[in-house]
Amino acid sequence: MNQTAIFWPMLLQVALIYAVYVLMSYRRKAAIRAGSARTSDFRENRSEPPESLFVRNNLANQFELPILFFVVCLALYDTNGSNLLTVALAWVFVISRYAHAAIHVTTNRIRHRRPLFVVGFLALFAMWVWFALHIAGIV
Repeated sequence: MNQTAIFWPMLLQVALIYAVYVLMSYRRKAAIRAGSARTSDFRENRSEPPESLFVRNNLANQFELPILFFVVCLALYDTNGSNLLTVALAWVFVISRYAHAAIHVTTNRIRHRRPLFVVGFLALFAMWVWFALHIAGIV
């Protein structure tokens, strides 16, 4: 397998982050137009209008667990540890993040969002376990 295959899920995760930024901008502008926020409200970002709150929270999520995803992908690539299993796990992680984000920025139903988070969490954990076993020379 081509080691660079691990970069495709990474690129899609980056695309998700940019999409959430765009959505947040759109929702904030809508809040300003609706009169529930002023442009100056975003200077210190002490409170988020209801129209964009879920999106802002999701954007913060994109810089939590996904950071570990980017690091392990780069580590796998750098050590020639990327293979069919790790790339498949990377895709599971990214797909779960897209589904998680879709729920987070719309209904924000925890009972639907949490299982997707757990799937991504476990896929990412498996990637780290594989990386540890790889650098230990076990696999």
